[in-house]
Amino acid sequence: MINNITNVKGYKCWGAHTGVKSMKRDLAIIYSEVPAAAAATYTQNKVLAEPIKVTKKNLENHKAQVIICNAGNANACTGEQGRLGAEAMVNVTSELLGISKDQVIVASTGLIGEPFPTQEVVEGLKVNIPKLSSHTKAGSFVANAILTTDTFAKEGFVDFEWEDKTISLGGVAKGSGMIHPNMATMLAFVVTDFKIENNLLQETLSYCVDRTFNMITVDGDTSTNDMVAIMANGMAENKMVRSKSDPCYHLFREKLMELLTHLAKLIVSDGEGASKFIEYKVSKARNEAIARKLVREISDSTLVKTAMFGRDPNWGRIVAACGNAGVPFNYKKICLYIGDNNQLVKVLEKGTPMKFDKNFMKKLLRESHIRIHLELNSGKESAVGWGSDLTTDYVLFNSVYTT
Repeated sequence: MINNITNVKGYKCWGAHTGVKSMKRDLAIIYSEVPAAAAATYTQNKVLAEPIKVTKKNLENHKAQVIICNAGNANACTGEQGRLGAEAMVNVTSELLGISKDQVIVASTGLIGEPFPTQEVVEGLKVNIPKLSSHTKAGSFVANAILTTDTFAKEGFVDFEWEDKTISLGGVAKGSGMIHPNMATMLAFVVTDFKIENNLLQETLSYCVDRTFNMITVDGDTSTNDMVAIMANGMAENKMVRSKSDPCYHLFREKLMELLTHLAKLIVSDGEGASKFIEYKVSKARNEAIARKLVREISDSTLVKTAMFGRDPNWGRIVAACGNAGVPFNYKKICLYIGDNNQLVKVLEKGTPMKFDKNFMKKLLRESHIRIHLELNSGKESAVGWGSDLTTDYVLFNSVYTT
C-alpha cells in the first residue's frame, strides 16, 4: 500500500458508509491525537454552504483537532435545517472525542439544495468515531469517502529530513466537475507533523493554494463548498518555526507545494468527461501576477478547451483570450508554442504567424497530455496552471446530473 495521511505522526482516521450515498463510503474523519495549528482557504462564491460558515467561525483561533466531512449532500442553500445539521455534526464529534467544539473542522460535498440528512450523518459519526485507526487502509477509506462524481480517489504523501527529524505531510482531495480558479467543487485535507506558528501556517497555505488549486480549471464554475484545510500537530518535534527566514520553513513550503500540486493535477486529470490534461505555462512576464492571470484566462476559455478537444490548432483563440485578460499584453512581443508532453511547435514568433504542418499538429493534439506555452518576452516571471478539454461527454453528463 502507498503512504498516505496515516503515515503522518499522530493522526488517525476512518471512512465509512452511512447511507447518504448508495453503496459507497460517504463519511470521512481525520483526527489528530493532540491539538494542532490549523488553517484553511475557502470558496470565493458568495453563496456559502453551512459547513463553510461553521468552520470559518471555529478556525478563528487557528487551532483544530479533527476534520469531518460527509459526501452525498452539500448542505448548501438548506436554510435553518442545514445550519442545525452542520452544528449537530460538530456537537456529536466534540462530545465523542472529548474536545471543544471550536476544534472541529466540518465540510460537506454533494448536491446543492437538498434537505440535509442530519440523522444519518450524526448516527454515522457515533458509529465510526470509535473506529479511528492509523492503519494505511483507513487513509484510503477517507480518500474514497469524500468523492462525488470522481472516478478515482486522490491521495498524496511527501516527507523530508531536517536536523535528525523526519517531517511528513499527507493529503486527500476530491473534485471532478465545477472546478475553476478561486477554488471550485473541490475539497482537500492535509495533515502534517510539522511544528509551525499558527499565523505562518495560514500564510503558507494561502501562498501554496494560490499557485496550485487556484490554478486549475475544468468548467469555469465555482462552487459553494470548496475548502482546503490543514492541521499541523507538531509531533515531528522539530524546533518551532515562527518566521519565513527560518531555513526549515522554505523546505516545508516547498514540500507543501509539491503535495498540493500533485493533488491539484489529480483533480484535473479526473475532470468530468475530459479526454485531455492540459498544462498552461506563461513565462518571461513582467511579474507573477500577470503570468497567473493570463494562465487562468487561457485555461478558462471555452473556445480554447473545445479546440483542444477537437485537436484543432486554432492558436488565435489563445491570443484572443490573452487580449481580454485585463493585464498589459503586447502581441508583437509574444511567442506561442503548442504540442504534447514530448514536443512543442512554435506557431507564433513576436507577433508573426509561423508556418507549421497542421496535420502533424493534429497528431500531437491526439495525445492525452497537451502543453500550451506562451512567452511574453517582457520580464523574468512565470506561472503554470492545469486544465482539461471540454467534451460532449461533459455536456451529456451535466445535462442529467440530478435526474
